[in-house]
Parts: sequence; structure tokens; C-alpha cells
Amino acid sequence: MKALIFAAGRGERMRPLTDACPKPLLKVRGRPLIVWHILNLVRAGITDIVINHAHLGHMIEEALGDGSQFGAKIAYSPEGTALETAGGIARARHLLGDAPFVAVAADIYCPHFDFKQVVDVLEANDPWGNPHPVDTRDIAWLYLVKNPAHNAKGDFALNNFTIANDGEARFTFSGIGVYRPEMFDAVTPGEKAALAPILREYAARGRVGGEVYRGDWTDVGTPERLEQLNAPLIPARSQ
Repeated sequence: MKALIFAAGRGERMRPLTDACPKPLLKVRGRPLIVWHILNLVRAGITDIVINHAHLGHMIEEALGDGSQFGAKIAYSPEGTALETAGGIARARHLLGDAPFVAVAADIYCPHFDFKQVVDVLEANDPWGNPHPVDTRDIAWLYLVKNPAHNAKGDFALNNFTIANDGEARFTFSGIGVYRPEMFDAVTPGEKAALAPILREYAARGRVGGEVYRGDWTDVGTPERLEQLNAPLIPARSQ
């Protein structure tokens, strides 16, 4: 399996920090956000990684190189102007191949996510070896998290591992998902396209699976959240 890390965003809400540093290179606990993902992917045996970039993308390439320092093989998909999430995937498809791939937003912090779990969530066959019908099988698998304060209403509902657009128990999309490449057939490489409308279209058809991730997770969307993550740890009081 290959991985795609989304690193093309401008990070407007993180300014002025992102005026001179691309958001994925901002550090949490002494390590760039994107490096946390790379190390976790490599730990899970996913070493073929594609990174898209736009704003200050040359700095990302200079910092990460070919990936060998992490035990990975990194390819880059430069965009010039950010193409949004689905547009970025369409632009990078020639690097991702024809098999399902995992994609993760570079600007989230989830230091303990185990990427081993993503490898077989979109299998071609059922447990008895029978092929899943191509037109009804899951086309994506999303990892959801408990709703943070800044997204209290959530994004999706989850019913028996099936993502739904509506429902009472709602969760927030973590920014980590597994996708079949054909999900993006309708997106022309080079055009801007958002991921959410495509996800909702397939969710309405019952073709998006998912589960809740309950480990540490933060959307590092503001300087305040970054500051909180980097705040000194308070030592436990001695008894």
C-alpha cells in the first residue's frame, strides 16, 4: 500500500507562523508535524509515500529529501496553486497506482495512530474469497474522532461501520482515510476539487465505511492549538 500526505495548504489561520514556514514543518514536541506521520507510516511497513505541496513546497522537499533518512521512499506532487484535497489526489494518481491507498492530512497530530490497521480495510474479496461486487463495495474507509470544540456538530454519523451523512451519533472526520483510486475518476488532474462532496455522494449510496479512532488527535489549525501541544508537561505530584 502507498500513502499520500496532504501538505499543499496555505495555513491561513496559522499566520504569521506559516508566512515563512509551510504548515507541515511546524514542530510539535521538537518534531515537524509531517515527520510524525512519516515515522508512523514507516513503522507500519508503509514506506512508499507521496507528498503534495504548494505553498513553500521547496522547503518541504529540502527538509525531507527522498525519504531515506526515515526509511521511506518519498515522491512529490507539486501543485503550484493548491488544488484542494480531491484535486490533489487526482493530480497525484499517476504516483499512487491502481490499488487502494491511505491519505492523511499533514496538519493533524496523532502520534499513536497505528497505520497497520489501514492495510486491509478495503479488501477486494470477502472472508470466503468471493470478490465484492465492484459497484457496491466500499470505495473509502474513514477514521472518525470525537467531536472537538471547534466542530461540535461533527461531520458524519456512523452506523455499524458504515458512514452516513445523517444520524444522531455524529463524529468528526480525522483527516485519515483509505480510498480506491476510481473514486476520483470524475476529477480532472489539475483542477481544484474538494473531497467532502465526493465523500457525501458515496456515503449516500452506502459505499463509505469507517470506524472511530479514540487515541490522541488534534487538528493543529490555530497557533493557540500548536502552543497548547508544545506546552511543558506538568509533572505528577509526589504522594
